[in-house]
Amino acid sequence: MPSLSVIDFFCGAGGFSEGFRQMGFEIIKGYDHWKPAIETYNHNFGLNCNPKNILDFENSIEEIDKTPDTDIILGSPPCVSFSNSNKSGKADKSLGVKLTETFLKVVAVKKHQPNSKLKGWFMENVVNSRKHLKESYTFENLGLEYWAYAHYIKPNTIALNLKENTEIINSADYGSYQARKRVISGEIINKGKLIVPKPSHSNNENDSLQKWNTLGKLIQKIPKPNCKKSSRKILDPIYKIEITLNSLSDHFYDSGLYKSEWRQSKEYKLNHYCMGKMSFPENKNKPSRTVTATKSGTSRESLVYKSEYSRKGNGEYRSPTVREVASIMGFPFTYQFLGTINSKWRLVGNAVCPSVSRAFANELLVQLDFNTPEQLKIEKEPKLKGVQNLNDFKERKFDNQPRRTKNSRFRRHPIKTGNLTVTLSNFDIEKNSQTDDKWFTSIQYGTGEGFKNQNVIDGFYKTIEPIIAEKNSGPNFIKTINNGFSEKIGSSEQIQELYEMQVSNDILLEPTELVEELSRIINNIEFETTDFIQNETLIFKHKNIIPVEQLFALYAINKISTKANQK
Repeated sequence: MPSLSVIDFFCGAGGFSEGFRQMGFEIIKGYDHWKPAIETYNHNFGLNCNPKNILDFENSIEEIDKTPDTDIILGSPPCVSFSNSNKSGKADKSLGVKLTETFLKVVAVKKHQPNSKLKGWFMENVVNSRKHLKESYTFENLGLEYWAYAHYIKPNTIALNLKENTEIINSADYGSYQARKRVISGEIINKGKLIVPKPSHSNNENDSLQKWNTLGKLIQKIPKPNCKKSSRKILDPIYKIEITLNSLSDHFYDSGLYKSEWRQSKEYKLNHYCMGKMSFPENKNKPSRTVTATKSGTSRESLVYKSEYSRKGNGEYRSPTVREVASIMGFPFTYQFLGTINSKWRLVGNAVCPSVSRAFANELLVQLDFNTPEQLKIEKEPKLKGVQNLNDFKERKFDNQPRRTKNSRFRRHPIKTGNLTVTLSNFDIEKNSQTDDKWFTSIQYGTGEGFKNQNVIDGFYKTIEPIIAEKNSGPNFIKTINNGFSEKIGSSEQIQELYEMQVSNDILLEPTELVEELSRIINNIEFETTDFIQNETLIFKHKNIIPVEQLFALYAINKISTKANQK
């Protein structure tokens, strides 16, 4: 089979190119402005590319003409501004649009230039990106008006059609160990359209396809990250490449999280004030959730595993290793990533899954009537020279407790039920204010935009106490809160300081642990009734029937804010 050439824009770590290389394509060049990306790309593909800003092509046909003419053009414009996780989907989209349209401009020139050899082009991005791009682009739309005139093409002629040539795909459908939805645009030139490869895997029990690969299925076949050094042979669970354990990079290090880190992730996953529940730790009976480009153990999007080390608190849970997330993405054990741990994670998280790009490469060969290779082209040995290997084969010492920034905001609720929350915060949620050396009790009714908020004055717990005392479990609850729990509440300044330090002391609890302990107390109560119905005393201004545990939560949260503000 003659080798088909590939050029890759926004190449990053090279996941898009890797899938095509595995199918026998020749990778000619990669473009990316980020140095660690280019160094990683060069290392794995044996090239000598230099960092390049894609916007250099925006207003220069000469720059476009300098790029090699290849059979295939790949591109995955940065997805950060398009992503829903960036500023809740409200980030400025203009740069993302500009970069994407610059890439499309390059494709349009290469496709429509005289004697073009282009046989196909493919572009990958997050699903949200399609909302901000045109359904089709004329030469004029792409700033190619004069180029079109020079080539006897009417400027209002459609150069590229995205509407009919864009599909949303899930990487799990192509054998990936994560359920990662992305939008693929492109075209097989001689067919005049994008042809999406048929899935190889399915989540439908009635399908005859292979079932989705699960996270647990992968993790159990990768050596544990707390293994000792060894020259024994290990097998890549995806590609069946045999290498020595010592030559597996970026895996044998302790990725344990401080208790303050994994506890925050747990809260956001299980008890977020406006979003639904997620698994904590990760559900290994399903494909992994999407690997993100930011390494974090504190966010809702964080991937968190139970540690192999027998520890409680600090280090009890961990982040995946870089090698684990690389395998989740579909990179071979032999593929290397250059730079710091955060750079490596970003390189992996921003990549295109090789299993997806390989499927499109295979479909392209079929549509071009080329033979598909009997074996994938995979590097058999890892090239470790020049790689900053993260392996140290050591258990971590948790002796540098991370601190929050000065005056960090706090917001927590012990229970989320009845479509409302009773919240302790160090800022006025209704005004979205900054911290004010004061602690607040408030009630939120609903979770969407425009939810109703009720601030509750300090000392209001005294109004509630007689009502709670009438409940079957009320007296014991009041006793628990006022004898033992209240003694753990510091002054406003003390609570804030403990929150910023992220640790409790021998006497006082930091506010996160205060709310967690309250949650445990309430969850251990067996209530005789499920609902509290207001009568003469108005407690909840915007709802008459509420879960009885929320009444108890209001009592205790208000006790915390009142006591803190009195000192």
